[in-house]
Amino acid sequence: MQTAVPCTVMRGGTSKGLYFKLADLPADIPTRDAVLLAAMGSPDPRQIDGMGGAHPLTSKIAIVSPPSRPDADVDYLFLQAVVDEARIDTSQNCGNLLAGVGPFAIEEGLVAATGDVTHVRINMLNTQSLAIAAIQTPGGRVRYDGAARIDGVPGTAAPIPIDFLDVAGSSCGSLLPTGHARDIVEGVEVTCIDNGMPVVVMRAADFGKTGYESPEELEADTALKARVEAVRLAVGPLMNLGNVTKKTVPKMCLVAPAQHGGVICTRNFIPHRVHEAIGVFGAVSVATACVIPGSIAAEVAGIADPASVKSLDVEHPTGFFTVEMDIALTDGAVQVRRSALLRTARRLMRGEVYVPASIWSGK
Repeated sequence: MQTAVPCTVMRGGTSKGLYFKLADLPADIPTRDAVLLAAMGSPDPRQIDGMGGAHPLTSKIAIVSPPSRPDADVDYLFLQAVVDEARIDTSQNCGNLLAGVGPFAIEEGLVAATGDVTHVRINMLNTQSLAIAAIQTPGGRVRYDGAARIDGVPGTAAPIPIDFLDVAGSSCGSLLPTGHARDIVEGVEVTCIDNGMPVVVMRAADFGKTGYESPEELEADTALKARVEAVRLAVGPLMNLGNVTKKTVPKMCLVAPAQHGGVICTRNFIPHRVHEAIGVFGAVSVATACVIPGSIAAEVAGIADPASVKSLDVEHPTGFFTVEMDIALTDGAVQVRRSALLRTARRLMRGEVYVPASIWSGK
């Protein structure tokens, strides 16, 4: 006996995940999480008995529902299904799956199309912050084809510009959660920052790396991973995140001088696998660090006049990520007035995902 649960599979940015309407899932959280783990096939390194893709970037879930605040159109809860553990993590946001929330909400009738472009105001529940996604809807239908290209995704698609209104400090309480642009943790100089995603920025050279290694090379280096994890565990309480042993934040970012015309080159631990690109909010946080005087990222990027910066290209293993920014510098302190970026998304499949009835018998 199995239970059929309505579900949509979407690519959002450089990730892929399962999208659900809240009303189609169990009301109590333990049962909900058991259903989602079964749908993904966790715990199993291959996720062979579920829809997961055996990697954190393809083991993601979005739950969309009517808004719980008056200035939003929908609520969005991001869940990370841990691949090889029976665990659902809610400690972070995901800007890639966020790109699919607007199209999903329109397709599912949660938001009405309003002309050639529909602006969907999304309440991101994980961080209690707001994003505005501009979705192309000619003739009242979501358009997926277009000329926009993002690194890490083949071909082109309709552009989805996303503005973030209040993400600074959304997880840690402040943009610089330690109160400093630079700290020393486990003998390593770091910059701890949260502009939508808690990130620890470190020089690759301080770990004996160039910062240009492939993700596969870095993942194969067990000594490196152990050292990065030691810094992560030590820095968690300093960033107001508490014990992060079982959390997927903070992300750990090794940086080096840019090679291909960007402002900085990155290699990102998310936190135990190395990202083939860089996460959306991770890119926003790293780009922000590049314009904070005294930070590790600012030192490596070497931007002469941070206040004049309007966009920054953050390099990663498969290309670069452009972050548009509007900042103000007052007595050396940075105020982020706006962060924005471009993503694309595509609906891949709509139907039902099946889970054992022993886990949930359905509505």
